[in-house]
Amino acid sequence: MTQEAEIRTDAEIARIARRIDRPVVLVGLMGAGKSTVGRKLAALLGKSFVDADEAIEDAAQMCVAEIFDRFGEDYFRDGERRVIARLIEEGHGVIATGGGAFVNDTTRKMILEEAIAVWIDCDVETLVERTARRDVRPLLRNGDPREILTRLLQERKPFYAQAPIRVTGEDGPHVETAMAIVEAIDRWL
Repeated sequence: MTQEAEIRTDAEIARIARRIDRPVVLVGLMGAGKSTVGRKLAALLGKSFVDADEAIEDAAQMCVAEIFDRFGEDYFRDGERRVIARLIEEGHGVIATGGGAFVNDTTRKMILEEAIAVWIDCDVETLVERTARRDVRPLLRNGDPREILTRLLQERKPFYAQAPIRVTGEDGPHVETAMAIVEAIDRWL
């Protein structure tokens, strides 16, 4: 178990879940575990889960990599902002965002005002290992993934650090990170 997490009973988790009055939005670099941890977190809290990238792909009828290739990153980020706004408005319990979503000033401001932002921070070695599992990351296709992830972490860290809650994503079971988020939200509330 991570140091930040303590064992909680189902009743304690349910009590915390009832206190959460807006969506929990997970931010952080690609490979930090936002989608996998998000599913576990939503299950723990008894809330719905949605992956913003999947919602974008459904809306666009094409994958994220295709959107990047055909229209560019700026176009993608604009659509991403609109989809995240819709997901927050729909009241989903847990929303996993793409790695660059929280860097966009408008998207970040909206998340900070209308949701509970949680930064899943993760070391570069773990990110490299996790992102190597699938070749669906457009930003990692043109260079050394370790160098790109290191650069992205340095560039994006000041933005991610604006999230009121920060949890370290470790290489252990994702449920431990989800439980650490529950604990951190409880302390924050």
